[in-house]
Amino acid sequence: MIERYTRPEMGVLWDVEHRFGKMLEVETQVALVQAELGIIPKAAAKTIRAKGAFSVKRIHEIERTTKHDVIAFVSSVAENVGPAGKFVHFGLTSSDVLDTAFSLQVAEAATLILAGVERLDRSLKALIRKNEMTICPGRTHGMFAEPTSFGIKMAGHLMELRRNRERIEKALKGMKICKLSGAVGTYSALPPEVEKRVAKKLGLTPESVATQVVPRDRHAEMIGSLCFLTAGLERLSVEMRHLQRSEVGEVTEGFSPGQKGSSAMPHKKNPISAENLTGIARLLRGYFSATIENIALWHERDISHSSVERVVFPDAFIATDYAVHRMVDLLDGLYVNKDRMLANIESSQGTLFSSHLLLHIVKQGVSREEAYKHVQRVSHSLGKGEHLRDLILKDETLKKYFRKRDLDLIFSGAQHQKAFKQLIKRIPL
Repeated sequence: MIERYTRPEMGVLWDVEHRFGKMLEVETQVALVQAELGIIPKAAAKTIRAKGAFSVKRIHEIERTTKHDVIAFVSSVAENVGPAGKFVHFGLTSSDVLDTAFSLQVAEAATLILAGVERLDRSLKALIRKNEMTICPGRTHGMFAEPTSFGIKMAGHLMELRRNRERIEKALKGMKICKLSGAVGTYSALPPEVEKRVAKKLGLTPESVATQVVPRDRHAEMIGSLCFLTAGLERLSVEMRHLQRSEVGEVTEGFSPGQKGSSAMPHKKNPISAENLTGIARLLRGYFSATIENIALWHERDISHSSVERVVFPDAFIATDYAVHRMVDLLDGLYVNKDRMLANIESSQGTLFSSHLLLHIVKQGVSREEAYKHVQRVSHSLGKGEHLRDLILKDETLKKYFRKRDLDLIFSGAQHQKAFKQLIKRIPL
């Protein structure tokens, strides 16, 4: 399913050709800076920039012998550069190039995710504006609670989305790292000035203290931020799934011409997008767990993290990108059944307004405990077709606390709608 919805912009960032391209970009910038500092001949750096190229096929051929992908990559580039090729990768260790290039890949991928988040932000804002005053049942424990509005429901998800955007931005800042400190991170082969200058050229920040690799807490935070984002999408998806249940029927996902919901039951319209997105969130939590495990490497490095990251990062970013845009499609095509929402409120037989009945009685001088007992008593004694308003008017204890206009106001929902308007004003739309 993910492959059907994967956007080429995200997929290409994790293609092997693009990965080696970023590594070549790092190698080239290192050579140019080394030439500026007199570490290698300027002519060699110019040649590396002009002739530096690689062949994925050739890299794989060399790797079959070396069993080392970076050495194979460097050899392929050097073959194209010629005699000056001896200065490719000069003073570097593999992780210098791998981790710095990886930072560039992740930065590009996270930028695409953030663009998708902005698109989702717009979709949620449009849904909120359309439904600011669309009154619907609020539920706790899956049971009727008090009236709310569908716009307010969506506003909560919008604000969560914005918090998750901030988390991604923070994690991205922590991932945009240049590491060129050499074997075990001591700068014994190249001075820190090389790293500083290359970092500036690439739009990265030098690692404060590296081992032989960039510490993997940065990577875990990056995947963790995607995990938070997809968990937020899952919360919205679960809401959509519940609201689409046959006995609720308050919203419906878009259903295109020719679409079918079941091979056996022609009537079916299923919440498939919301269900798919729930599954994606489960994947991301697994990926996050794997990156947490990557933090504890042996001494200055081992490569237990490498195999994990080669699977987790492409999958996590592609899956998250898919999830964000799939949610946009869901929301943009969502049918909000306002009549069903009102019918569901009516089906509560007035109990959605019990808290306001309670408050009204307390204002008349009755203790909260006593008022609660009486409202609970009549609420629990409702029979089929009865309404709480009518029982109050008949109840010898309660009717003395209410005038007709008091009950008209409470059960009209006007107090709730007034509160909706005030709350919506607080939300930056």
